Amino acid sequence: MTAHAVPDPAPTDSGSYHYNVMRRAIDIIDSADTPLPLDELAARLGMSAPHFQRVFSAWVGVSPKRYQQYLALDHARFLLSQRMTTLEAALGAGLSGSSRLHDLFLRWEAMSPGEFAKGGAGLTIWHGWFDSPFGEVLAMGTTRGLCGLAFSAETGRDAAMDDMTARWPAATFVPDPDPLRAWVTAAFGGQGEAALHLIGAPFQIKVWEALLAIPSGHVTTYSELASAVGHPRAVRAVGTAVGRNPVSWLIPCHRALRKSGGLGGYHWGLPVKRSMLAYEAARTDA
Repeated sequence: MTAHAVPDPAPTDSGSYHYNVMRRAIDIIDSADTPLPLDELAARLGMSAPHFQRVFSAWVGVSPKRYQQYLALDHARFLLSQRMTTLEAALGAGLSGSSRLHDLFLRWEAMSPGEFAKGGAGLTIWHGWFDSPFGEVLAMGTTRGLCGLAFSAETGRDAAMDDMTARWPAATFVPDPDPLRAWVTAAFGGQGEAALHLIGAPFQIKVWEALLAIPSGHVTTYSELASAVGHPRAVRAVGTAVGRNPVSWLIPCHRALRKSGGLGGYHWGLPVKRSMLAYEAARTDA
């Protein structure tokens, strides 16, 4: 079963450039006491106002002024109060399994517990670097689908590669992006279907399945995730499973927040998490 929504434009080679500009803008916005006018923000980034406006539009499709509102430190609390999903209801309505609750076509299947226990033995995992709206992304996949998406903007390439390969130490890793290209294109809003091959322990996969029930532009809490998977007291274990999600963005662990509205952690860096939330919120409201 698949769900369909109008896809975002496919990424271009300028996606990493756009993210890096936005990463710098986030730092400037956070250090300012009040929202900055377009001319001043552009000047502090060393760009002309028209060029900066074009970069903004290409990246998220809203004005810098409006986007600053989405990047505000208290925006997560607003999302939590206005757009919190009820995962138990979503899962109960059948919004799980192979259903797609994101902004693209998606199908997924999980590795069996026995296969997982072998540490990836017998698996061939292709990998390659791609451009994305959030900087360079390391994609990994098997014949069944993507098993990893890691963002290097805050960690660097080497750390991202070491992190991902350590998850399946017995697998054979082959540096070849071509088998993954169509899935990665679909993952970031292009045409086609993104297939996922979830490689994790049974409890982790259950948590990741619950994350798939959170619509774009909405958020949930770690405690609600714990209730949704039938372990309301296992908030810490759920948080660990969220942090071990190997397929960032597609399995939207960036939509999990603390009950207080705080962002919590993010494996690939909080600036990436904030950018993802702001990007989705802006496109949902556009």
